[in-house]
Amino acid sequence: MIRITAKLAIDEKEIQEQFIRASGPGGQNVNKVETAVQLRFDVAHSPSLPDEVRARLTKLAGRRMTDEGVLIIEAQRFRTQGRNREDALARLVELIRQAAVVPKTRHKTRPTLASQKRRLASKQQRGETKKQRRTPHGSEG
Repeated sequence: MIRITAKLAIDEKEIQEQFIRASGPGGQNVNKVETAVQLRFDVAHSPSLPDEVRARLTKLAGRRMTDEGVLIIEAQRFRTQGRNREDALARLVELIRQAAVVPKTRHKTRPTLASQKRRLASKQQRGETKKQRRTPHGSEG
């Protein structure tokens, strides 16, 4: 079991890993060793995820989520397969951890009467300042 939070854990059997050849640096090794990792996690059919977390995870994943509800994370930052595996798993755990956080509900607030009066007073003052800058009416100079 992979522990996400105190109340949430996912089974390792729900995650599929596929190793692919990485692009980028690595010399001749990059052409013959499959060091990049493609991690797949079926969010839509996972029994470990509550519905609210599943919905938030789908939204957070964005383009990494397929139409079938499978989350795909690719890791090729490192030159070794083991470190890329750890990186992909850490990114998955962090994404699920973010989705597990319940967002605060926004409560509508109104500006106080004093702040409304201050705002109107400053607007009035600004208008007076601009009025003082005008040329007096009737005297063309």
